[in-house]
Amino acid sequence: MLTKRIIPCLDVKDGRTVKGVRFEGLRDAGDPVALASRYAREGADELVFLDITATNQKRATLVALVRDVARELDIPFTVGGGIGTISDVEALLMNGADKVSINSAALARPELIDELAARFGSQCIVVAADARFNDADGWQVYTRAGTNNTGRDAVQWCREAADRGAGEILLTSMSNDGTKDGFALDITGAVSRAVTIPVIASGGAGSKQDFTNVFQQAQADAGLAASIFHFGEIGIRELKEHLRRDGIPMRL
Repeated sequence: MLTKRIIPCLDVKDGRTVKGVRFEGLRDAGDPVALASRYAREGADELVFLDITATNQKRATLVALVRDVARELDIPFTVGGGIGTISDVEALLMNGADKVSINSAALARPELIDELAARFGSQCIVVAADARFNDADGWQVYTRAGTNNTGRDAVQWCREAADRGAGEILLTSMSNDGTKDGFALDITGAVSRAVTIPVIASGGAGSKQDFTNVFQQAQADAGLAASIFHFGEIGIRELKEHLRRDGIPMRL
C-alpha cells in the first residue's frame, strides 16, 4: 500500500502566510520561508504554496519568493496562483517548484491541462478544485478565490481534469475551510472513487482523527492543512505517529 502524505499549505498574500475561515477573514500566520524550513525539518512529505491573490489581482506568481522557499526544501514543492500559460509554468519550475497547481485558468480553458501535461508531464500538473455545497445543486466548483460559482459539478470536473492529463487533484471544501470541523468526507470520497489519480484533501482539518477519517473513509491519498500547523496546534511528527498507530502507512 502506498504511504499517505501530510502536506502543509502556505496561503501567501503580499509576501506573508495568511489563514482565514471559508476563504475570508485572513490573519497573518508568519514568514513563508521560515515556515517552509520548519515543515521540512518536522517531516512534512510535501509543501504547497498558493499565492491566493494572484488570480484576483491578475499578476504573476511571486517567483522570487518561490525561489527563496524552494531553497529551504528537500521535499516536493507545489506552487499555485495566477498560473495560466506555459511560460508561467516554466518560470516556476526553473525557480524551484516541482509541480504547479492550476485552477481558474483550467476552468476557463480546460485544454490548458492537456497542453501542460503534454509539455511538462502529468506528474508536474496538479488541478485544484475549490468546491462548495449548496442544497439546490450539490457540490459546485468555484473560482476567483471562491467568489465565482462556475456552475460545474465538482466530481464531473475532477474526472475531466484527470482525463485531460492532470497528475493529481487538490480538492478543497470551501464549506469546511478553516472551520476545523473535519474534512468533507462525502465529496472527497466521491472524487477519490471517480478518478484513478491521487486526491489531496483540503479544508477543515482540526484534529488528528480528522486525518484518520479522510484516509480511511474517503480514500484520500494526502491530507493538506494550514492553520493547525502554522499555529502549532498539531505537530507533523505527532500526527504521523498517530496515523501510523491507526494503521495508515506513513513515512516517518
